[in-house]
Parts: sequence; C-alpha cells; structure tokens
Amino acid sequence: MPSSNYYDVTQWPVGDAAEDVGEVINSIIADIKSRQKATDEHDGGKPGAVIYLPPGDYRLRTQVLIDISFLRIEGAGHGFTSSSIRFNVPEDEWPDLHELWPGGSRVLVDLPAGEEESAGAAFYVARGGNPRISSVEFADFCIDGLHFDSDGSALHPENTYVNGRTGVYVADANDSFRFNGMGFVYLEHALTVHNADALSIHDNFIAECGSCIELRGWGQASKITDNLIGAGFKGHSIYAEHHGGLLVTANNVFPRGASSVRLKGVTRSSVTNNRLHSFYPGMVVLEASSENLVGSNHFLRDHEPWAPFFGVDNGLDDDFGLLAISGSDNSVIGNHFSAIVDADRIRPAGEKPVIIRLKAGEANYVATNHVVAKDVRGETSDSAYESQVDALLATDTAKRLPVTTVKVDPESKRNTVLDSGTEQQVSLDAAANTLRATPGSPVQA
Repeated sequence: MPSSNYYDVTQWPVGDAAEDVGEVINSIIADIKSRQKATDEHDGGKPGAVIYLPPGDYRLRTQVLIDISFLRIEGAGHGFTSSSIRFNVPEDEWPDLHELWPGGSRVLVDLPAGEEESAGAAFYVARGGNPRISSVEFADFCIDGLHFDSDGSALHPENTYVNGRTGVYVADANDSFRFNGMGFVYLEHALTVHNADALSIHDNFIAECGSCIELRGWGQASKITDNLIGAGFKGHSIYAEHHGGLLVTANNVFPRGASSVRLKGVTRSSVTNNRLHSFYPGMVVLEASSENLVGSNHFLRDHEPWAPFFGVDNGLDDDFGLLAISGSDNSVIGNHFSAIVDADRIRPAGEKPVIIRLKAGEANYVATNHVVAKDVRGETSDSAYESQVDALLATDTAKRLPVTTVKVDPESKRNTVLDSGTEQQVSLDAAANTLRATPGSPVQA
C-alpha cells in the first residue's frame, strides 16, 4: 500500500522537478509540516517522510530549506564521474566520449553565489530550539556544481575549484544525521556541518570539490568512514574543529587537497586505517589537538603527474612534515609513510624532507612507524588516469632519499619516540625527550 509519507519528486503536482527540484522539495516539506502537526499522537506524531529522486537530471534553481526532523532524501545512484577529466579533454574529442556529465539521480546546482557560503547551498538545514533537528538523511544521489569559475589566475577556469556553490550546509546543532552513498562533484564546498552529534558520513564519493567534508563549530561522537574523497589544492579533504570522539577510519583520500585530514582543537579522537595520498606536505595536521590516536594509516607523498595541475601546490615547504602535530598526549603508532619525491624539487633546497613533526605540546608518543623514502624523477602526462596509475605502481627507484623521519621542535617536550627512525634520521633534544632509535642499516643511512 502506498504511504502518504513517501514522495516521488516526478509525481508531485507543484512545480517541475526537471526544471527546479528545489521548488518541488520545498513544497513537499510544506505538505509534510501541514499534515504532521501533532507532537504526541498515539505515542508518536511526526514520523517524517522519504523524498525520492528517480534516476535523471534535476536542475535546482531554488535553495531547499530543511527544518524538520526524520526526513530522508534518496535517489537511485550517486552518479559520480570525473568532470575534471572531461573539462581537460580537448572539446573536439567530446563527441567521442561515452558520457559528458555525472549521472544517477543528479541534482544540478544552478544557484548564484552569495556573500555567505550558505547562500550558495543546494540544501540548507536550519532549525533552532529544542530538541535539536534530528535524523535527516541524504542517500544515493549526486549533487553537481556543474562548473568552476575563473579566479584571476592562469589556471583554466574549470580547474580553480571556485564557484560559491555548496552541496549541503547544516547551520544549527543537529543529532544523528546521515550521509550515505552520495556523490558530490564540482562544488566549492561539498558538505559543511556545524555542531554535529552522532553524525555519520559513510560510503560516499566526494571528489573534485574545493573542500569535501568540513565539520565546524563543535561536535562529538561522529564518524567519517569508508569514503572516497579528494579535495582541491585550496581546501581540505577532511576538516574538523572542536570535536571530541571523532572517528576517521577506512577512507581512501585522493591527492591534490591542501590537506588530507586537518583537525583543529580536536580531542580524544582517532585517525586510523586510512589510505592517504597527497602531492604536498601537510597531509595530516593536528592543530591544538590532544589525546588523539593516529594509527595504522598509509601515507603516500609524491608529485603531481597530470599536466593541467603541474606546478600547483599548497604553499608548504618539505620541512613542514607529512604529519604535523601541535598538541599533547597524542599517539602516532604503526603508520607507513612512503615519500616518493624528486630530490631536485625539495623546498628549501638542500634540506631533508620531514615525515613526522612535533611542533608544540608535550608527552606525545611516536612508535613503530615505518618510512620508505625514494628519490624519483617524476613525469607528467596529459592522461589523468594513466599518469596517476603509472606513478602509483612505479617502485623500481634506484636511490634512497635522505629524510628526517621525526623532528621535535624546541616548543615540544617530554615526548617519547620509539623505533621510528635511526639516530641519524631523528632530530630532537635528548635532554627534553626520550628516544629509542631504530637500529641502523645500510639502506637507512
């Protein structure tokens, strides 16, 4: 039996979902609110609803305002495909491409950029008062920002990661939100959530966006798990501030983001079992963050091989560290670091790249981390896929690269560093810190 709380945007009598799905969804939300007014009726009252987007393209010209709990907006597939690759293929080759645009259940964000980030959001979630808005879910559809704009640089406009558009912007305190199986592409900000409690961001494809996941304000007991993520060089793949109990696990983070994971004021959280790939230093940054675990991650730092982005970086020198920590009582255990870089391109010239850097704080514990550092002469290619795969699979490098595996700045004290580099590879004040060096060998010299 059909439910009165299940809506198909293509069957709703108000508006045209193909021309402005925002108008349609806002009308549906208004209908839900008009029918679900009682707060306590038969031990219930407001069950919420499901809004379904069948496979197809839905232009969004009106921002969707979500101010009710228990709402699920779902589609029939995340529809991600690389817009960046297509826009960097010569236009005379486009007729031979199998497809030009992302697919699945696809929302085309066609909003003008405003002065505030929230103004360019396809979905704006806001409701004050008590209880907090809860159990809003986004599942299995694509939010596409369509195009990037010129930023005044020499870059092709489609490579700037700038357009003032956001996929989902959550403005107010919230509880038990879920983002599952979504696709986000060509948005300056894919997903921005303020003041989250028990948030789940799981199994999404979020790439070719200026910034991918941003948890702002404060939050607790949330998780970012099993996602495929890749931000642009101006933004963060995963960013969180003032969170406790955050779990960042089993994500595959693509290169080009200014950082893979950046935590600011985050405590008692875990960054574990992720595959992290970056073209720049500053892959994982813990800023004023304490009592966190960074464990069993694979870090890969190499150079940009794709011609359209050759020479673009995040502005950091190689002595910044692939993992940089300012904070106390953090544990860095059992990570693998691959630094596959061209010695002639190291900045500052003549300096050793730093892998783990403790910049400030005290009593951090760094143990049993393994570093592989090789000097390679990277090549560029016009093929994004082939150049990247070739770079990933190349392991027959002739020469090892001297690195500083752990550097402890004077502002960081009482740290313990165990089996994470030879005495020649670790730089610290032995009077202020504890070191048990990895036994040296010819390949580590």
